[in-house]
Amino acid sequence: MRYHDFGKTGFQISAIGFGSMRLPIPDPAGAPGEVDLEPAVDLLCHAFAKGVNYVDTAYMYCHHLSEVAVGRALKRDNWREKVRLATKLPLWNVKQADDFWRILEEQLQKLDTGCIDFYHLHGIGGGDLDGAIREFKIFESAAKARDRGLIRNLSFSFHDKPEEMKKLVDTGEFVSVLCQYNLLDTANAGAISYAASKGLGTIAMGPVGGGRLAFAEGVFEDALGGSMTTPELALRFVLSHPDLDCALSGMGSEAMVNDNIRVAESSAPLSVAEIGALEQIRDKCRKLSELYCTGCGYCRPDCPCEVNIPVALESLIYYKVYQFKQHAFARYKEIGTSSWVSGKNAGHCIDCGKCESKCPQKLPIRRYLREARELFEA
Repeated sequence: MRYHDFGKTGFQISAIGFGSMRLPIPDPAGAPGEVDLEPAVDLLCHAFAKGVNYVDTAYMYCHHLSEVAVGRALKRDNWREKVRLATKLPLWNVKQADDFWRILEEQLQKLDTGCIDFYHLHGIGGGDLDGAIREFKIFESAAKARDRGLIRNLSFSFHDKPEEMKKLVDTGEFVSVLCQYNLLDTANAGAISYAASKGLGTIAMGPVGGGRLAFAEGVFEDALGGSMTTPELALRFVLSHPDLDCALSGMGSEAMVNDNIRVAESSAPLSVAEIGALEQIRDKCRKLSELYCTGCGYCRPDCPCEVNIPVALESLIYYKVYQFKQHAFARYKEIGTSSWVSGKNAGHCIDCGKCESKCPQKLPIRRYLREARELFEA
């Protein structure tokens, strides 16, 4: 395993971190205590034994059981002495100042530890500085928690625009940042370098694009002559960022752990020519994808059949443009399965054309929905 200086914290962080959002933990049918967490604990310990020394979890991950599994894993074989622990405060659950302490105490109990190494404000943006952070005096509470030895460092995870990340960095309150960065989404590349220049540790979430780059197929493999699989080149692309300390991967099996560690251990950064070839293909695919859909969503509210047009067309894009066939089918099957991917699939379209009258790009949506139906429902 390769290790990097984690900002100015004095900690040498492994190139791969363990993201604990996709642990093999079943949805509890009864009481949470009845859920078998041993497979998840075993998987975490396997990664620790392979050299991973940073584990990230959060309050609600895995039906609110991820923190419990992580805590148990760190207790086994004394891993708590060797592995740094990160979890997150769900700021949206803070409705009054005392909620900071209530949630932190609950997390410490679930993790079965006296101190959290890196306590993140979860998914915040620049607007939170004048919102909940100021209203509930979060920085002041975090400082008290640090003085009491309940947390060691304050960090933040981030899903906002890059310029908003810089505002958060400039507060001087944080020691590290966790943000989106991968081959398909490089918007935060400059902000990562800015954070590093200010002494913050930097971690990328979603190195394989939320699963889109997790399969051995697609146009990026072709761009490099088939010399490596898409998951491998995606991870190497992220680790090639000169100011990035760690790639946080959500791993759900030993095979995923082993593959990620193999890449991190044995692979040099991609060359300038390789990065250029990948970026050229990515930019070309983005332009082609806009011929199918830009994802604005204007078409959806007036659909009388509640078809989730953006996701149906997104699936078509992944299949036809990026050639991510497995992900395309998986994405299409998600339609209607949760509040995150609500609505109905393309098979429910009645060809009324209301969607096309709302499309700013004047796309032939009905034709694309027919293509999606024929492709994914055959």
